[in-house]
Amino acid sequence: MICRITDKPIDIAELMADVRAEEAGGTCTFTGHVRDHSRGQKVTHLEYHAYPEMSEKKMRQVIEEIEERYGVTRIAIAHRIGTLQIGEIAVGIAAASAHRDAAFKACRYAIDRIKQIVPIWKKEFGEDGAEWVEECPVNAQSAQADGPK
Repeated sequence: MICRITDKPIDIAELMADVRAEEAGGTCTFTGHVRDHSRGQKVTHLEYHAYPEMSEKKMRQVIEEIEERYGVTRIAIAHRIGTLQIGEIAVGIAAASAHRDAAFKACRYAIDRIKQIVPIWKKEFGEDGAEWVEECPVNAQSAQADGPK
């Protein structure tokens, strides 16, 4: 299981290989990329900051919640820190399960819960300067309504 905060580029193939198993019929991935705009403003690059030990502990909590909710035990998560340019992968998630539905739900739940509880701070840089991003848009329904399996 990969569960890491890293200052190196995220390799989605590595995450997929980590979760691959003969009993897994479906593998889903999610990649979050740095986009060139936010809240109506042009973005030139981002910085992510974290206390890696605490962030990885909370990411393991997310994985445990996914295991309990969806029965998916093959999950890999990596999140970047440092300076990222437009188009770079900020977060990568891979989930494999016997059936596709659980793998899809695991990926969706993972990204929503990461945004909710994992202490990673984002600073956006644009033409008008830099700004810390405080809001955390999350699909609360996917992260809270499904309940335990």
